[in-house]
Amino acid sequence: MSVAFLYELQRQYPGAAISVIAKKGIHELLPFFPPLHHQFIFSKKEYKGLAGLVKFGNKIKGTENFDLFFCLPDSFSSALMGYTTRAGKRIGFKKDLRNLLLTDTYKRPVGKHRVEQYLALLQLFTKQNLDTPQVTLQHNFRKKEHIVVNINSEASSRRLTGAKAVELIEALRKNVALPILLIGAPDEKAFVDHVYQNLAERTGIENLAGTTSLPSLVEILASARLLLTTDSGPAHLANALRTHAVVLFGAGNEINTAPYNNPYSSIIRLGKLSCEPCLKNTCVRYDVPQCLQQLSVEYIIQEVITQLQNATYGR
Repeated sequence: MSVAFLYELQRQYPGAAISVIAKKGIHELLPFFPPLHHQFIFSKKEYKGLAGLVKFGNKIKGTENFDLFFCLPDSFSSALMGYTTRAGKRIGFKKDLRNLLLTDTYKRPVGKHRVEQYLALLQLFTKQNLDTPQVTLQHNFRKKEHIVVNINSEASSRRLTGAKAVELIEALRKNVALPILLIGAPDEKAFVDHVYQNLAERTGIENLAGTTSLPSLVEILASARLLLTTDSGPAHLANALRTHAVVLFGAGNEINTAPYNNPYSSIIRLGKLSCEPCLKNTCVRYDVPQCLQQLSVEYIIQEVITQLQNATYGR
C-alpha cells in the first residue's frame, strides 16, 4: 500500500535519490518496487527496543544527509527512528508524542483507503495535485494455467477454519478444472497441511505451504489466473501484480484496507452480523468468527468462475 506513494514521490521530486526503510522479510519485495537509492532493512531482533531504534536511525544518518523523511506508519517508534536520522524535514501524521519528533505533522484523513491516506500526507506537505494512484509492482512473469488459494491470515478473525477451508477447496476442485496451488508461510504450514490431508480429493491440488520464498511467491501469484484468499498480505500482493483476487473479508474494514486496484479484486463479505466490520484480531463474540463461517461457498465459487471467464489481466 506504499508503492503508489513512491511513484508519486518520484513525480513530485524528479531526479531525487529515494531510499526506503523496510522490515526484514518484507524487504524481499523491494526488487519489484520503483528504483531505489538505498534499502535500509530493519530487524526487531537485531535492533531491540528504543535503543535499537536510535542505533538504526544513527546508522541511516551516517549513510547520507537526508533532506526529507516521510514517516508513513503512525507509530511512535517510526517517528523516533526518523528523528534520529536528523533529516532536514520529518513529515508524518499527528499522534500522541510524535509532534516532538517530527517537523511537519498533519491530521490523518478518515474514511479513506490507506493508499490514499499515504498520498494525502505527500499532498499536504507539497501542496501539489497528485496523479491517479499507481499501485503496481514491476515484474516480467507471464500468465500460466493455475489458481492459487490462501486460507491463512495472521489474525484468527480473518482466517478460515479448517473445516470451512476443506469445504471451499473441495467445491473449487469440483467446479474448476485448473490446477490449484495452496500457499502459506512457514508458521502456517501445519494448518495448511492439516487441511490438505483432510481433502477427499487431492488430484490437481499442490500444497506449497512453507516451501516458497517471498520472491517465488511473487512469481506464483503474478503468473496465476486468479487468487482465492482471505484478507491477508497475498491479497494485496496479487492485486498489485495485476492478478485478480477474490477476497473473503471477516474482521477488518475493506473501505480502508481492501486491495486497492478495483478491476483486479472482488470483495466478499457476509454483511449480516451487527458486529461487522470489526477490527479485532480475535473474535470476541463467537468461538468461531461467523462473518467467515457463514459465507456461502456456492456464492464464492460462482464469483471465481465469473472472474475466470472475465479474464482481466494486467499483462
